[in-house]
Amino acid sequence: MTMIESLRAEALAAPESGIVAVVNHGRLRDGLIPLWAGEGDLPTPAFISDAAARGLAAGETFYTWQKGIPDLRQALARYYARHFGKTFAEEEFIVTASGMHAIQLALDAVAGPGDEVVYLSPAWPNFAAAAGVAGAVPVAVKLDQSGNGWSCDVDKIAAAITPRTKALFVNTPSNPTGWTADHETQQAILDLARERNLWIIADEIYSHFHYGHGRAPSFLDIATGEDRILFVNSFSKNWAMTGWRVGWIKTHPALQQVFENLIQYSTSGVAQFMQRGAVAALDEGDAFIIEQVERARAARDLVCDILGATGKARFTVPQGAFYLFFTVDGITDSRTAAFDIVDRANVGLAPGTAFGPGGEAFLRLCFHRRLDQLEEAAHRLAKWMKTV
Repeated sequence: MTMIESLRAEALAAPESGIVAVVNHGRLRDGLIPLWAGEGDLPTPAFISDAAARGLAAGETFYTWQKGIPDLRQALARYYARHFGKTFAEEEFIVTASGMHAIQLALDAVAGPGDEVVYLSPAWPNFAAAAGVAGAVPVAVKLDQSGNGWSCDVDKIAAAITPRTKALFVNTPSNPTGWTADHETQQAILDLARERNLWIIADEIYSHFHYGHGRAPSFLDIATGEDRILFVNSFSKNWAMTGWRVGWIKTHPALQQVFENLIQYSTSGVAQFMQRGAVAALDEGDAFIIEQVERARAARDLVCDILGATGKARFTVPQGAFYLFFTVDGITDSRTAAFDIVDRANVGLAPGTAFGPGGEAFLRLCFHRRLDQLEEAAHRLAKWMKTV
């Protein structure tokens, strides 16, 4: 038996990220416009970085609360009171080492080897891959697409549930499609979870990036305190903190010790000086969120106008998040197309093959960048489309 053959089957089966494969192919290209990753181009604002720097200068470099410093958990409670109209105790929040870490802990808590977790696809690939590494079986339910956009058929979710199903993973607004569940759909999913005694892992990271009126609908708007819902979230998107790797879980206070234990045996907590920056983000960052969302809205409209005018790009204008998920007439292999676009258009996109069932023919473009760069990228893509 070779060294690699002696590893766990689940580790060996962990897929290479289809997004990272394209990034690695093109990241050093001179003049390339990178629209492949799920982040904006603004650095973290000074009011956040300065708060972290003050904590670092004050010597906040020791072990700290594994569940998060009280100041940060209290700031999370204030944030939810402002934006969701709900009163929560600090004991209902657990600080994690990124939104991805929050998802991993949620999976650790509710699903193990042989259990099934149902998720909506096309989807950010990390959830299904993380479930597989944990030994669980990710079960994809494809969103429907029509001339009216993307939609979720809750009956299809019900049909995918088996006696081995432990949880439903729901990301809304969706990465990559922009689909955003309305309250009626969320209520139907919640009713199904209650009926089948299932957990919901609710990824509402893009709730502010909603191009209707105000934030997107949330399960918090309809849930009771005793519903089995784990809300996973991150500081990455709202406050331009993708590299910080700080997130949180909103959960029932009775589960706090369980999640604190899981943090102890994974990361043992987030650096305290970084948590100081997160406190500033929550308490001082509402105006920055508004600016980011309006910037993304203008960018979305610009890209849709240019690519739509080609007559070859097919898409639904996204309701939420900050991605355009589109097809190109004549293109069926999006992975090959993504590499070709790097080579011939000098633009970096994510291939839809990375996002699971239903995404194979699509390309994902992150439009959360400055307008001049997006305009240039869109024109390069339009020129490339004329050649295929």
